Amino acid sequence: MNIERSSGILLHITSLPSAYGIGDLGPAAYEFVDFLVDAGQSWWQLLPLNPTEMGSGNSPYSGLSAFAGNPLLISPEVLIEEGYLQKSDLSKTPSFPTDKTDFEKVIPFRVQLLEKAYRAFRERGTTKQQKAFRKFCKAQKFWLDDFALYMALRQYFNGTSWSEWPEPIRLRKKKALKEISQEVADTIEREQFLQYEFFRQWFALKSYCQRREVGLFGDIPFYVGYDSADVWANQHIFNLDSDGKSKTVSGVPPDYFSKTGQRWGTPVFRWDVLKDENYGWWVDRIDQNLAMFDLIRLDHFRAFSAFWEVPADEETAINGQWSPGPGKSFFKLLKKHYPSLPIVAEDLGDIDAPVRKLMHKFDLPGMRVLQFAFGDGMPKGIYIPHHHDVNAIVYTGTHDNNTTRGWYDNMSTPEDRKRLQAYAGQRVTKVNVHDVVLRLAMSSVAQLAVFPMQDALGLGEEAIMNRPSVAQGNWAWRLEPNKLTPELAHHLRELTLLYDRLPEKAMVAEDDEDA
Repeated sequence: MNIERSSGILLHITSLPSAYGIGDLGPAAYEFVDFLVDAGQSWWQLLPLNPTEMGSGNSPYSGLSAFAGNPLLISPEVLIEEGYLQKSDLSKTPSFPTDKTDFEKVIPFRVQLLEKAYRAFRERGTTKQQKAFRKFCKAQKFWLDDFALYMALRQYFNGTSWSEWPEPIRLRKKKALKEISQEVADTIEREQFLQYEFFRQWFALKSYCQRREVGLFGDIPFYVGYDSADVWANQHIFNLDSDGKSKTVSGVPPDYFSKTGQRWGTPVFRWDVLKDENYGWWVDRIDQNLAMFDLIRLDHFRAFSAFWEVPADEETAINGQWSPGPGKSFFKLLKKHYPSLPIVAEDLGDIDAPVRKLMHKFDLPGMRVLQFAFGDGMPKGIYIPHHHDVNAIVYTGTHDNNTTRGWYDNMSTPEDRKRLQAYAGQRVTKVNVHDVVLRLAMSSVAQLAVFPMQDALGLGEEAIMNRPSVAQGNWAWRLEPNKLTPELAHHLRELTLLYDRLPEKAMVAEDDEDA
């Protein structure tokens, strides 16, 4: 895949500043796009936008749907502009922390605002708004009907998993679904409205990004959670028994880091069934994401080659086995839909030759994370800049890593610091390490360089987005107001220009200013 030499910033929507407890699709999102332009950045990378669940730690990688958007990201300010809320509805906004998202506090506040907005839509929505809503519901029927019903039934059954619902509903008997759909019809429409509003706000933001020539870079988790609309509505494409229970679940095998492996517990796909259906569910998923984003990352890419499958009754991942993924047949089909295949493979971890072969066959770029470059394998590892490929995405770190400053503070041995300093050819300290590593990323031959916002700001481990081994307290970091300064934008722009990652249009503007 050919991407113009460029760079971008990784920042999730929830991390944007907002007076209402969590980042959203409102004014701060547009201000961030303006900052990217001022800083010479061509890409905004985000985490998955699917609806999350408190019980899963609010992880965007464990959503309630692979297709729906997260209603928590709907902007209250935009709802006021559309006439669904009044300014007075926000007059009693609680005091929220500005440096993190307090999900337990923000969710009930946002939910009651969304309920008010839905009631206003029903009572006084304009003819134009009603027509647009019906058009959206018709166009998105292939996933929206099941999702809205699933969410309505979760509320009806007091938040219990679909596996605990009455058998006729759990196994989707037509008569039972028809009867209960009538009973929860208002809740179904509310969920449809929230999706309509989420996507209306999202595509308004995307249009702004297009006008400002900023690409949107999305992320697709490989698996979906068991308690999700996707599994309930498509039980035949997952390895479930006749009662809807998982027969096998996902994970990764034992390795250097874990003697028992990792048992993730999500259902695994029945790729034989999906192949017989021309991978319909997956193609729909890719289609929707490529309508939303200009470039997408496939998380856990190695599972498209082979995946670790564990019997559901096992407590660890030790007694699993490798099972074949869809491999090249799936990507051949995708290439017919999207000849350029604007897809990035998440190829971190223990990747074998068949995975590399699959990536090479379809010209899919992989990831090169600089935090992995300076261990005792240096200078021969694939993450060190002098071994990078043009067809790659270089990162200072990802959402699953420490910040670069935190990584430096916690380096396991003094030798690692010495290797970094020797490679950089300058004195490296916790004060300048983020800038040093950012320069290494920018100078790489990789076609795209991406760095988390935390690294642009030089923040420490207090700003980690996700600690994979920790169940609680993740996904909460937020960018505090007034941190996107003109000085920071100028510094990043200078680096982008220096390492030839400035967009051509911006280069022309730069020349005009110098004239």
